[in-house]
Amino acid sequence: MKSMTCKQLGGACNATFRADTFEEIAQLSRAHGLKMFEAGDQAHISAMKEMQELMKSPELMNKWMLNKKREFGDLPHSVC
Repeated sequence: MKSMTCKQLGGACNATFRADTFEEIAQLSRAHGLKMFEAGDQAHISAMKEMQELMKSPELMNKWMLNKKREFGDLPHSVC
């Protein structure tokens, strides 16, 4: 199992997500982002706007995604 924070995944806080795959951790991050959006958290809403801008360019979004997948892959496995 590996850990990444909301900030590491493009978010706005230090909430930590743990998962065995990048796809799982991305899903946890999205669910957290939705929860923060629904709560009206301005820091997360700003981070989401930045991600929306990034998504306008498939090339930049793919590059960002590959970098995050690589970052996840390079993380050590935790014992817990």
